[in-house]
Amino acid sequence: MDAPDRLLAFLRAHPEGPGRVLLTGWFSFTDGEATAGDLLARAAVAQALDAAGIPHDTAWSAGFAPDARTLDEAPPEAYRHVLFVCGPLHGPQLLELHRRYAGCVRVAVNVSVIDPRGPETTGFALVLARDGGTGPPRPDLAALAPAGPLPPLVAIVLTEGQGEYGDRRGHADATVALTSWAAGKDCARLPVDTRLARDDWRLCAGPEQFLALAARCDLVVTTRLHGLVLALRAGVPALAVDPVLGGAKLSAQARALRWPALVPVEETRPDVLDRWWRWCLDGRGRAAARRRAALLARARRRRVAGDPVSSPGRGTPAAH
Repeated sequence: MDAPDRLLAFLRAHPEGPGRVLLTGWFSFTDGEATAGDLLARAAVAQALDAAGIPHDTAWSAGFAPDARTLDEAPPEAYRHVLFVCGPLHGPQLLELHRRYAGCVRVAVNVSVIDPRGPETTGFALVLARDGGTGPPRPDLAALAPAGPLPPLVAIVLTEGQGEYGDRRGHADATVALTSWAAGKDCARLPVDTRLARDDWRLCAGPEQFLALAARCDLVVTTRLHGLVLALRAGVPALAVDPVLGGAKLSAQARALRWPALVPVEETRPDVLDRWWRWCLDGRGRAAARRRAALLARARRRRVAGDPVSSPGRGTPAAH
């Protein structure tokens, strides 16, 4: 019997039935944290409760979900059972949870037991441990949880320098506009830098490493010239914002490659960015990026062969 089955059997064994259940976890505490694994484990438990017809609520940290129910808005008298889902049983947050919901039956699910005799652990009527308990380790529920369709992986490649442009620099405005807009998109955001270093693990050490990274993305959003160029070389659409007022080298490169998804910093409104976002991620943008990659690959082969090389964008109709 796995953890969800054991949990349901325990809830149903209550003399008055399961009642209403409150789901809590480290994602419930203001000074806690919400991790991807925690939320997937919560989803697995919620799915089991839904399938069993057991009503439940979830308490969220206001810092993570500002408009959702918090612990302060989940009165103890409203619940028969309180579940703590995922993570280590350790710390004052657990002790406060026991104190606040002392009148409820408390159960820990998918947890790591740090001290079996500690009050954080003994305060639970039932502990279904993933590790540290009396039984062997069990697979974490995050591996078994339901999940929706995966969103696109988007590299964000920005520059804050380029002082050579003087009072034409709109870099700060471009960064604020792009990052605030990107934060609201349903995507996996990947901060990336074209700068290379051999003494900083966060940066690529060679250009091939950056190309490998770009090729695995669905989209590159960038204010850097090489963010655009290397994305297209990898066959990945780029949404480029020229951070220089009036346009500069990034706009020039977009023209050279006949790439349409170029937005001047003066026009970085959400509606404009949204339009190009949709274009880049649907069949039009991806097909256009693959065509640019094929043309660039052909130009590289001709260069190796010693043939004259024209602009890779010439002879190909611009994408719209």
